[in-house]
Amino acid sequence: MADTLLGDVGGLLWEAADQIVLPLFRKLDDDDVSEKAPGEVVTVADRRAEELLSAGLRRLRPGSMVVGEEGVADDPGLLRHLRDSGDVWLVDPVDGTANFAAGRRPFALMVSLLTDGRPTAGWILDPLAGTLAAGSADEGTLLNGRLVDGSGSVPPLGELRGAAMTRFLPPETRDQVRAGGRRLGELLPGQHCAGREYLDILTGEQQFALFWRTLPWDHAPGTVLVRAAGGVARRFDGIDYHPADDGRGLLVAANEQVWAEVRDALLST
Repeated sequence: MADTLLGDVGGLLWEAADQIVLPLFRKLDDDDVSEKAPGEVVTVADRRAEELLSAGLRRLRPGSMVVGEEGVADDPGLLRHLRDSGDVWLVDPVDGTANFAAGRRPFALMVSLLTDGRPTAGWILDPLAGTLAAGSADEGTLLNGRLVDGSGSVPPLGELRGAAMTRFLPPETRDQVRAGGRRLGELLPGQHCAGREYLDILTGEQQFALFWRTLPWDHAPGTVLVRAAGGVARRFDGIDYHPADDGRGLLVAANEQVWAEVRDALLST
């Protein structure tokens, strides 16, 4: 993959953030926020940013397909394209919409590229923090232009730090994860923004994140970036994550050893 594509998509994310998302942060009117499903809100920023990103991505790769979160809300059938041949973009125009709508951080803009059904590149932008991760399976992951390597030394089990979105776990699994978390250094409740969880793994702020819901636009970008930096993204049973899979449960870790130790601590029976 050409370095120019990583830069071009990163620039497009900044364009959407600067022109649409940030100007509306903490300036939304009541009519700018609606409920698209029980407990799930959408804002005008989500819809406008998805339109801008979709048009820009199609210009970068003529003939490509765009599968955006808001587009799927209107037409769930779009998900069938995630294993298509050719180029398919996955777009999350505002990840952490509930945070954004409430006027709090974090939130992120995210894009992933699938080529012939294989996730090949990902981008995550946290515009308030000024953090952009961009990477591909072939070229590694860049964090604000610097190459990330997560395969280095591993803290002892009692010093590992990470997030578990226990709210969505089945009750038995939730109890198991919370109990196992006592073996770790710190088990965080999550930030209601998957993109920020992935960025925190890449920066070393945390070593892992555990999710139950795995909507493709929430996880395709981050799993590509973490894997390209030497990390691991697998289902609880050890099967590699793919955004087209209709499953539940995902453990992401900075490297193989962290994944195995956290899996054993939180999910072993």
